[in-house]
Amino acid sequence: MIQNEARVDVADNTGAKVAAIIHVFGGSTAKGRFSRRYATVGDRVVCSIKKALPGGDVKPGTVAKGVVVRTSYPVRRDDGSYVRFDRNAIVLIDDEGNPRGTRIFGAVARELRDLNYMKIVSLASEVV
Repeated sequence: MIQNEARVDVADNTGAKVAAIIHVFGGSTAKGRFSRRYATVGDRVVCSIKKALPGGDVKPGTVAKGVVVRTSYPVRRDDGSYVRFDRNAIVLIDDEGNPRGTRIFGAVARELRDLNYMKIVSLASEVV
């Protein structure tokens, strides 16, 4: 569960290292109530790059889209098991949902395969 203004790691080689979540896509408000949209594995987000390597594809302050690949909050699977990671991480994507980088660092969750992020799954070193 990642909400707005959360700092997350960037798990690809675009040059970005840390990003801040600006908006989680797919949110709506309940009538008469305040509700906040949380992002979990596979959700699209809009983020602002906070730290980046010099000479990378993205610069600090750039607004980009991304997909959440790891969360520290446990994600329940259909078989009753849970998966969670040490840190929250995203991969930067373009408008079509393809990753902007050519490499993905670390493990990604298996739920991305069900959500048709096959390019991210194929580039990842490990799928958990």
